[in-house]
Amino acid sequence: MTGPVRSVSQAFAILRLLASEGALTLTQVCRDTGLSPSSALNLLRTLVGEGALERAGDARRYRLTPAWQGADLLSGARMAQRIAQAQPLLTRFAQGHDTACGLWQQIGSDRLTLVALGESEATTRIHMAIGQRQPVGAGSVGRAVIATEAPDPDELHRRFGALRWRRPLAFAAWAEQVARTRQTGFGIDDGYAHPGVVSIGLVVPGTRSPRLCLSASVFAGSRSEREIEALGEALLALTTESAFHES
Repeated sequence: MTGPVRSVSQAFAILRLLASEGALTLTQVCRDTGLSPSSALNLLRTLVGEGALERAGDARRYRLTPAWQGADLLSGARMAQRIAQAQPLLTRFAQGHDTACGLWQQIGSDRLTLVALGESEATTRIHMAIGQRQPVGAGSVGRAVIATEAPDPDELHRRFGALRWRRPLAFAAWAEQVARTRQTGFGIDDGYAHPGVVSIGLVVPGTRSPRLCLSASVFAGSRSEREIEALGEALLALTTESAFHES
């Protein structure tokens, strides 16, 4: 089974951005999406050719065509607007901390879906794809969701039993990690979900329908324990941005 097509995800990121912010120049699109000028220009020209975008009056800016504005496919969706507003924050965080920074949405009671991604400018970086899913409980974000929900012991055992790990992990160790997540505000997964990757994840406080989560992922061994903790604290600070909360 193939994964999401990267260029399609990038095109929708541009559409969501223009739906939220209105007409923007190429430079502004690059800044807010993290795309290179050549990639952004190719995508903008393609979207113009397909009738989704048009040039604004000064010809330097791009905007949604009336048909797309009138259809209310993007700007009318509150979630799409929040994703578009969050995108530049994710990109700035990722590039400032040399990490992959993801925004996750909880789907139902047992799944998480990646809905936006900020990437570092490093040549070698962690690959994540918009639309990828993971079960609640797995990974750093999953631990954070479990910590927030605070299920009873029987439910905690049931949740753990449904998870699959890439490295052996005992229930007692996982439960202790969940408890620590509740204390610190962010969870840490050290290669149990994805070998070679350390991730930090948390639930954005105050979000419920839908519940939103943030993650930061780095290569294992690239940061000290204290640096991982500092990255978690920086991620917590990011949640105070208004883009992650409904006005």
